[in-house]
Amino acid sequence: METGLKKTVGTVSDKPKHKGGRPKIAIKREAFIRVRLTATEHFVIAGRAKDAGMKISDWFRSAARAARVIARLKPEDLQIMRMLTGMANNLNQLTKLAHRDGLLSVARKCDGVMTEIDQALKYFNSDDRQSS
Repeated sequence: METGLKKTVGTVSDKPKHKGGRPKIAIKREAFIRVRLTATEHFVIAGRAKDAGMKISDWFRSAARAARVIARLKPEDLQIMRMLTGMANNLNQLTKLAHRDGLLSVARKCDGVMTEIDQALKYFNSDDRQSS
């Protein structure tokens, strides 16, 4: 007895068509960076990557993302460094004076120089000078 419904064999709606092969990569890396290394540098980096259980390229990417780069000294920064050097020389001279003339007479002068040095050092350790 025929009910009027025919079963079709091999239609598109039966199951999805799989092409096979490797699935598409979600993030495609298209840019290349070539880095020249000495044999020692390569050995060290390969060892670190192996210790981390990573490929060298994955380790490099991870290291590059985590790296913190501090900007080079600007001309203003170099001027402050020269001032610091001068202040350190002044402090040495004040120490010699303290040995010669006595500590109390030089204590006030030293306190001022120490304050200036402290301010300059705080500037160099501040985040204002750093870049990402």
